[in-house]
Amino acid sequence: MRTEKTRNVIGLACVLLVLGAPMPAAADAGRPVPGDVQRALTALAANPAVVGAIGEVYYDGKPVGKGSAGSRLLGGQGGKIPSGARFRIGSQTKAMTATVVLQLVKENRLALDDKLSDLLPELARQDLVELADEITLHHLIKHTSGIPDYFQPHLLDFFDFTTRYSPIDLVKVSRGQSRQQKPGERFAYSNTNYVLLGMIIERLTGDTLAAEFDRRLFKPLKMSRTYLPTQPGQGIKGPHGHGYYPDADGRLRDMDRFNPGYSFAAGGVISTARDISTFHQAFRQDKLLPPELRKVLTDPPPGAPAPPPPAERLCGGDPVISQSSGGAPGYNATTFSSPDGRLQFALSTTLAVPNTDPAVTSLVEQAAEAVLCPAE
Repeated sequence: MRTEKTRNVIGLACVLLVLGAPMPAAADAGRPVPGDVQRALTALAANPAVVGAIGEVYYDGKPVGKGSAGSRLLGGQGGKIPSGARFRIGSQTKAMTATVVLQLVKENRLALDDKLSDLLPELARQDLVELADEITLHHLIKHTSGIPDYFQPHLLDFFDFTTRYSPIDLVKVSRGQSRQQKPGERFAYSNTNYVLLGMIIERLTGDTLAAEFDRRLFKPLKMSRTYLPTQPGQGIKGPHGHGYYPDADGRLRDMDRFNPGYSFAAGGVISTARDISTFHQAFRQDKLLPPELRKVLTDPPPGAPAPPPPAERLCGGDPVISQSSGGAPGYNATTFSSPDGRLQFALSTTLAVPNTDPAVTSLVEQAAEAVLCPAE
């Protein structure tokens, strides 16, 4: 499960295309012009690392391009995936979790300098998180707590689809790993931070994280096809693509029923291109948080990797585009957004290689470049 990064994008104002076809002359002249989404996804799915790919482009909440390539199942089986199908958004869930936490800060029910040992005192009593009395809510949000990451292939059995894992079980897994830094020193990505934030939400509200997502995000934004699964063995509702991951013998295993207990507040949400675009639009346009609290999440933490030089950025130019990505065994999901939140390109790929393969990121960014800054 991954976090957000940024790239630069140019060439957004060309001839408006939907699936490669010119729009009527009466179309909104102010809308940016996506490249041929279907062509970009066809090229993406032609790579043997990819089983299927779907993507949609939205501008001011309206669809302006879509595509689907590859197949629902391995080996070209199962037909195409509908472009509006559900998919796992992975670590894009973290932005939702942080948004709910920061809404609670806005409501004066939490403070950024609250200590983890006060918010979840059992963690300190049972020594489940080292230095819990020094770790603040702000450290958890910014990945500067120094708490080790539980989400590692040598710590979890990714092919265990049926065992029920509670958030505290994941915290216990992380406690067995050595701490590499003191709280607040530097950025060190750890899914455990967001599992703890999910636990804090549930403790403070007295409700489940799924219910708080529904009440605070999904219902107000009319994200009617988005949900947080909670039971082991649940697949994705409706037609969707299946992703695969190699086992110890190199045999590809279907990850469709990936255990939701491993993800929770760090990466468990299932959504659609339309719904996840709606969330990112609302987040960027300060409809969910006031600007000063939104920046708590978006401003880079100390020690975060520096952005690449312009020549290495997506399309090599301006304006800066946010890139929120998530992945786990079998899939990768990325949403690209403009700074003003008006433009989104939501892309989901199901895989036949480990999601950590560097080729996956490169392929996704090539597709984004073809869509967001097409060559004239």
